[in-house]
Amino acid sequence: MGDQIKTFLLKTVKGDLRTVKNFFKRNGLLTLSVISVITGCTLGFMLRGSQMSSQAKIYFSFPGELLMRMLKMLILPLITSSLMSGLSSMESKACCRMGVLTVTYYLWTTFIAVVVGILLVIIIKPGVGTEMESNRLGGGPVMTSADALLDLIRNMVPSNLIEATFQQYKTDLIPILKVPTKTIQPNFVYVIPDDNDPKGRMVYLELTPPPDVIYKTSPGSSQQMNVLGIVIFSATMGLLLGRMGERGVPLINVCQCINECVMKIINAAVWYFPFGIIFLVAGKILDMQDPSTLGKKLGWYAVTVLTGLFVHGLVLLPLFYFLLTRKNPFSYIRGLLQAMVIALATSSSSATLPITMKCLLENCHVDRQIARFVLPVGATINMDGTALYEAVAAIFIAQVNDYELDFGQLVTISITATAASIGAAGIPQAGLVTMVIVLTSVGLPPDDITLIVAIDWILDRFRTMINVLGDALAAGIIAHLCRKDFPLSTAGKVKMIDYTW
Repeated sequence: MGDQIKTFLLKTVKGDLRTVKNFFKRNGLLTLSVISVITGCTLGFMLRGSQMSSQAKIYFSFPGELLMRMLKMLILPLITSSLMSGLSSMESKACCRMGVLTVTYYLWTTFIAVVVGILLVIIIKPGVGTEMESNRLGGGPVMTSADALLDLIRNMVPSNLIEATFQQYKTDLIPILKVPTKTIQPNFVYVIPDDNDPKGRMVYLELTPPPDVIYKTSPGSSQQMNVLGIVIFSATMGLLLGRMGERGVPLINVCQCINECVMKIINAAVWYFPFGIIFLVAGKILDMQDPSTLGKKLGWYAVTVLTGLFVHGLVLLPLFYFLLTRKNPFSYIRGLLQAMVIALATSSSSATLPITMKCLLENCHVDRQIARFVLPVGATINMDGTALYEAVAAIFIAQVNDYELDFGQLVTISITATAASIGAAGIPQAGLVTMVIVLTSVGLPPDDITLIVAIDWILDRFRTMINVLGDALAAGIIAHLCRKDFPLSTAGKVKMIDYTW
């Protein structure tokens, strides 16, 4: 009896150890990434009381800065090689169909995210009765919606492709002062005491009216990669290379080799990610203001944004995936967890693009041609979380200022937030820049953005997760809808896994 029990326990322990070993073998990087985020948060809060100097914070955050630079380094070769090699092997009809479906789906889900945000902020009313103490910015130049739209179109067609790799077009507003020559009449007379005259001495004071400030638009640039222009150029090159036949094969082979090399670099670099994430997260927490003060001022605002992101990202987007593919969305999402953790740590959908591509190809088994097109386009124009956040922030600012918004203004916010999110860069806190367009569209003061700057960096991480999740789910949906246009052969192709219930 004792030998049987001993044998049973040994088999059970060995089986459990084998199960644990297989789990960590399959999900080792994901587990390390989650542990790194938790460790970074703990380390950051522990060091907040040490009163580190600014220079010490820079040194402490260096491993995290190195992680961001490593990810950004891979964006350009990944986008160009993926789009050129992917679209070159597609037929024009199939490519056009996939492009129309992708852009339509992205616009639709972004608009739905805005509507969800508007409904929640109207129901919860986080800005009603909120007393804000903030340093308001002075009235400065405000870019109009028309200028922002024109900048978006200009960036789609960069004048210099090399320049587009490190900066994008941005309209600058130059102030021009018009000083009036005439003074205001009548002049003011003041009587001041005088020892020589008992009645006093009269002094005339001429008042000059303030100068008129007129802002003139001027071509300028922003030190950010013009990802949209690079995507348009690479997609056009890929389509034309496919039509050139044998003459385009050498360049297609080069692009495919570059793409494979980039993926190998990603596979090697991911082992550094857990170490870099610790210092990246801890460094941001060290720069954070007092959490208790932020909770009192912006608690309900943060709750509204996070609720909207949860409803859209974990309810509506999986529901769309299930309705369009009839497959289990959560089995699909399980393969994207590492990309979502990286998005939470880096707060940049563009920087997360290499990891998202790796997860789609290796874990979700999406066809390479579809992933190479849908993901770069999605990282550029699909910003569900950003659009929801901008709509909530605009109405929150209106509630703080006791500004009643009618139905027409709500429609304006929904349309403007959708359009502004498309032009937002895939970098940390890019939504703050485009939010000025949303605020000015309904007459709200743009300087009130300072009300939410303190907590924006936290919310930015969660909305980036939703942006990345939306891109990846779109790739799965497009792969299902276009499966007849891309028949998978048994040689050299990755088979799709059926995530059915």
